[in-house]
Amino acid sequence: MITKSLYSSRRVWLPPATLMLLMLLVELFGDAGRAALAFDRGQIAAGEWYRFLTGNLAHLGWYHWFLNELGLVVLVLLCPEALPWRVWLRRLIWLSLGMTACLYLFVPDLHNYVGMSGVIHGLFVLGLMPQVLKRDLIALGCLLYLLGKIGWELYAGAAVSDEAAIGGRVATESHFFGVVAAFAYGLVFRSFTGREALAPAAVPAPQTSHTS
Repeated sequence: MITKSLYSSRRVWLPPATLMLLMLLVELFGDAGRAALAFDRGQIAAGEWYRFLTGNLAHLGWYHWFLNELGLVVLVLLCPEALPWRVWLRRLIWLSLGMTACLYLFVPDLHNYVGMSGVIHGLFVLGLMPQVLKRDLIALGCLLYLLGKIGWELYAGAAVSDEAAIGGRVATESHFFGVVAAFAYGLVFRSFTGREALAPAAVPAPQTSHTS
């Protein structure tokens, strides 16, 4: 739960910190990195399917990158989970591919996309839902705010000031599809009950008796 802090655990911070470092490295390549990795509908149709995944690592600029880095820090502060690496990777891949695939299929007028925000919205759902089911009122408030924010974005669109700050259109559909992908993931892998985060128990080695 949020009230039971795990912030001092290296296992809590290491996976998201690694993702933050990877996003930093991509941003250091500037326009060349964006061009090579961005979700680009034309390039994907031409066979560059890796862009379904890599488009989430690139950003429109340093301010856009900073917002998503900050989002990952807030994620850890609100949802400190000591997840195994395999779980982190599985979540990232599922959310990234699920969200961008939905953009490709259901938002045909969206030709280019970069950013981690859709995935981060999904990660918040996966982190908050187990706490909500344990009746954590802080987590419930955060989840309701997140869902309300997405609903408002779908109705009214993103604030003009936000788009001016990041230097491009905010693809609010990515936030929605990131949350949809997260709920699907949670149901498939039973994340909301906390079972997914449990590391497999070590199997004790059989004891062999020796006689002389």
